[in-house]
Amino acid sequence: MRIDKFLNVVNITKRRAISEDMCKNGVISVNNQVVKASKEVKVGDEISIKFIEYTSIYKVLDIPTSKSIPKAMQEKYVVKIQ
Repeated sequence: MRIDKFLNVVNITKRRAISEDMCKNGVISVNNQVVKASKEVKVGDEISIKFIEYTSIYKVLDIPTSKSIPKAMQEKYVVKIQ
């Protein structure tokens, strides 16, 4: 699954377009490499999102098969490390 779609499906970003813009601006990295929106996410990847004052790091546990998941099920697919 693409990184922009993954971030949207697991409720880290509100819209896929926001995830896509974040990738274009270089604030999203996977395994310490800045990525494009088309980067495929795999189980075990670490996703870093750099905000102005802090950085959030998530570990991918599973890839969702549906277009959206409830917020309550987010911890099944991704865990926040930092």
